[in-house]
Amino acid sequence: MLTETMRSDSEEALARLRAHIARAGYGVGDRLPPERQLTETLGMSRVVLRRALDSLERDGVIWRHVGKGTFVASAPGDGGGDNAVSALARRMTPTQMMRARACIEPALAREAAINASGDAITRMRVEMDRARTAGTWRDYESQDDRFHRAIAAAGENALLLALFDQLSQVRRAVAGGRSERKTAQPSDAHPSFAEHEAIVDAIADRAHEAAEAAMREHLRRVADRLFT
Repeated sequence: MLTETMRSDSEEALARLRAHIARAGYGVGDRLPPERQLTETLGMSRVVLRRALDSLERDGVIWRHVGKGTFVASAPGDGGGDNAVSALARRMTPTQMMRARACIEPALAREAAINASGDAITRMRVEMDRARTAGTWRDYESQDDRFHRAIAAAGENALLLALFDQLSQVRRAVAGGRSERKTAQPSDAHPSFAEHEAIVDAIADRAHEAAEAAMREHLRRVADRLFT
């Protein structure tokens, strides 16, 4: 868990990275310099830089391709995009949001089973394990986002990943912290853990139909837990 000092450092690094991307004039599709060059340019450690890159990736500002580099997906701090997400979120109910996820994410799991590299599967397992050890519900939800995004990224399709990122932005706006929690953190028996494992196992086995079905079942159960 991040301390207050670490969180402050991370927020400052994120702001500096966003400003650098905007100031340097990178456009959508442009590749950012290697991490070593960015650490020198921005005057920060690689650990801090990677936290900032992770945050921009979750927000859909960048996307990363193993072996090729980090690319700009959208302009950082684009107020128009934020307004569009907010406007769309106001027109969505939580039930409609889950139906949208059920239409898109099973197909992304299928694509991951077909196209995922070994590194991509390893990343899924890392994010899954981090979700299991989350110390708070907020940490779990952040890690759950990363897990689902790792699956979307594993499909090796920039357009599908961009669609997932927009879906996630709307989902976070619709959810808005409405879930009421009876415990401080997920229990060891939280059902999503086993459901996540089933999805990753199917992807690792290249069983695309099973991966699609496992994701669909996971989302169905998530909806049941939210709405019943």
